[in-house]
Amino acid sequence: MLLIQYTLIYAAVLIFVAIGGMFSEHSGVINIGLEGIMVFGAFGGAFTLYSLPVGTPAIVIILLTLAVSALAGMIFSLLLAVAAINFKADQTLVGTAMNMLATAAATVIVKSFNSARSDGDNVSAILTYIENRKPFIFNIAGLELNWYIVITALLLILSFVVMYKTRFGLRLLACGEHPQAADSVGINVYKMRYAGVLISGFCGGIGGLIYITAANSQWDFIYGVAGAGFLALAVMIFGQWRPMMIAGAALIFGFFRAIADAYMGFDFLVGLVDGEIYKMLPYIISLIVLIFTSKKSRAPKAEGIPYDKGAR
Repeated sequence: MLLIQYTLIYAAVLIFVAIGGMFSEHSGVINIGLEGIMVFGAFGGAFTLYSLPVGTPAIVIILLTLAVSALAGMIFSLLLAVAAINFKADQTLVGTAMNMLATAAATVIVKSFNSARSDGDNVSAILTYIENRKPFIFNIAGLELNWYIVITALLLILSFVVMYKTRFGLRLLACGEHPQAADSVGINVYKMRYAGVLISGFCGGIGGLIYITAANSQWDFIYGVAGAGFLALAVMIFGQWRPMMIAGAALIFGFFRAIADAYMGFDFLVGLVDGEIYKMLPYIISLIVLIFTSKKSRAPKAEGIPYDKGAR
């Protein structure tokens, strides 16, 4: 049961973040900064859970926490949007800088906040949210589940419909494949790319919240999100930038990530290899998968290329 719970939790994280990356890259902007967006979304959500008084109605806790996480992720993603779209900066370098900035900034802010409430010299970067995390949890037949899993299922359906069944989605796809052609028929490429990046911020922010709260009652922001954003990028590539394939890839990667937390419950796994190997598994698997699938990947043709309205 525990293995199933953790698999679903980690799959939910990867799906949310990878779907966000999918929208950004289909618009033509590579979002390497998903890790940083997750950190800021996690920070916003954790601070909200920490700050809300115990006894706040469950629906208020859930909706407000999700909203703040999504907003924090969107605000942070604007750094990429402005730099890559307006100033035509290198998208990979901007994303890398965002990842480095996010964990450092969140750590400093949380430590400063804790320092203001404490006279101690050793101030941590930990936020605790034991009671306000409980409204997200429910049980079915003895299996502890989380409302995040339900929200993730809804996201999958919504993302598929939006991407392939709406005018907005088709225009977004056009901007990632041939922006000049899209512009020639009246599509505002800059606005579509902003929309794609902001959607990635929305999804990445909630993904960060899920990562630090679904199975934890506190989080030390020194650790950021431990590479989950990069793992989500691997899931997106393995899933060929398609929602349902991303979901399947996320379940596979989520299973291997769950083993790292649940292997102690299985006698045949304990002692088989060192425990640290289990923690490395999802990243090792991601490297192996990408080695064999990267040549067949069908990335949007115009991703990573700054749009020049005068070019043809």
